[in-house]
Amino acid sequence: MSAPPLFRIADARRVSVVREIAQVQEVFDDDPVGTCMVAARVGDHGLDPVAIGGELWTRNRPIDSLCFAGVNLIPMRGTPADMIVFAEKVMTAPRRCSSLVGRAELVLPMWQQLAQAWGPAREVRECQPLLTLSGPPQCAIDPAVRPVRMDELDAYLVAAVDMFIGEVGVDPRMGDGGRGYRRRLAGLIAAGRAWARFEGGEVVFKAEIGAQTSRVGQIQGVWVHPDRRGDGLGASGTATLAAAVLHTGRVASLYVNDFNGPARAIYRRIGFSQLGTYATVLLD
Repeated sequence: MSAPPLFRIADARRVSVVREIAQVQEVFDDDPVGTCMVAARVGDHGLDPVAIGGELWTRNRPIDSLCFAGVNLIPMRGTPADMIVFAEKVMTAPRRCSSLVGRAELVLPMWQQLAQAWGPAREVRECQPLLTLSGPPQCAIDPAVRPVRMDELDAYLVAAVDMFIGEVGVDPRMGDGGRGYRRRLAGLIAAGRAWARFEGGEVVFKAEIGAQTSRVGQIQGVWVHPDRRGDGLGASGTATLAAAVLHTGRVASLYVNDFNGPARAIYRRIGFSQLGTYATVLLD
């Protein structure tokens, strides 16, 4: 009688770093809207952890489980059990991330595990409809909304800071006096991805294509000056930027808080439809 074959049981808690773009491209292609934020970084910089600000993790194969781990955590594929293992891996890092964001069915199990070690979050937004627009906007566009010029950065920065504080609850200038945030805005302007309507040198509407791949443009940072809210600038301005995204052959996408009734009404008016649900956990 021959001896039984030798084998080694795989470590079910092991997490590997993805080294080949081809391994993650299948996930990006399968869910181009849901993975847009990470796919844009990888498309621009490859998998170099310094360039993209983190690592891509998997438990076995990226098509089965995948998570971006950096200053932000962005789970993209996996089961609740995978999310728990990724969370345990995160907890071994020297510092915690500033936020978790992604599809709700992935983010919330991960946060449930992390919360046991990290305590309460600053805010948990459990339901953020993920919207897409693939056809022409159904409302009028605003011809005064246009790409921001570099010499308009200072005026744009005022509006962007106000938007960020209102949306995230912290001042983006904290820590370095705003140098990093200013650089990010300058980069978006240089790329033609920051759009605004100016009146008397002041921004009254703004929005950005915050993440962009060859297939998707994700609109972020939509803001209307407090004195002009209710005038229809949000709908026509966002429709203008969405039309610009569509003109490049991409799908326009964004996500919105479920409790933001006015914004949801605006996006319905434009013609956006819900593809899924995101969730965001704000920590710092």
